[in-house]
Amino acid sequence: MNLPHYFLILFLSLFIISCSNSAEHREAKSNETAAALTPLLIKDVMTADKQHDMSGDDIVADLMEGNRRFMESKMIQRDHMAQLGQLASGQHPKAVVLSCIDSRVPVEQIFDQGVGDLFVVRVAGNIDNDHNIASLEYGCKVAGSKVIIVLGHEQCGAIKSAVKGVDMGNITELLNHMKPAIEHHRDFEGDQSVDNHDFLEIITKENAVMTLDDIRRESEILRALEDAGELKLVAAYYDLDEGKVYLVNEADYQFD
Repeated sequence: MNLPHYFLILFLSLFIISCSNSAEHREAKSNETAAALTPLLIKDVMTADKQHDMSGDDIVADLMEGNRRFMESKMIQRDHMAQLGQLASGQHPKAVVLSCIDSRVPVEQIFDQGVGDLFVVRVAGNIDNDHNIASLEYGCKVAGSKVIIVLGHEQCGAIKSAVKGVDMGNITELLNHMKPAIEHHRDFEGDQSVDNHDFLEIITKENAVMTLDDIRRESEILRALEDAGELKLVAAYYDLDEGKVYLVNEADYQFD
């Protein structure tokens, strides 16, 4: 082999090695970038031990922190299928939320909770009835949940219908549950129609507190748990525009 051919072969060999190394480097960097951008999928679920170790105040704080993540679009990424697999043999939700059926109030999402974290009972106007209360009793007395949240929300269609005095089939009986909240604010100064956002908000919060009072009065089981400090009952209000959940001070909405 003459000298020029030798240098040509050497040059080509070095060039091929260099290209190969560059490709491997680019692939490694690409993999590192992908790993950095791939969200961590949380597989953990609520267990009996976790549920036992959390107080009612801890749970409320956890839910409000989840709502903050929801508002900031920083929700935890969860592996729901992995969570389902762990929960197949049992569940230990930390709280029960009695919510309206409104599609704009996706309860687990607005509190940024995973599979198995919450029991959710839904009925138009988040009212109480015999079956709802039985569900709350099961969730707390049997399954160990330590918090009940009655969650009203902005622009509730059921509240609007009650204010309008809608009379329609079985809906009428449901709306009757909300009339005491409306009657309690007949001294409201200003427009008492569905066009007044402030009036609707007061009625909605009053209705949530009223439901809590009904739960205490109608369920000896839940009342005993609360009296023993084993259960925390909370009224809350969800603002559709902000995506924020506000805790309602019951003392501000007491009625006779």
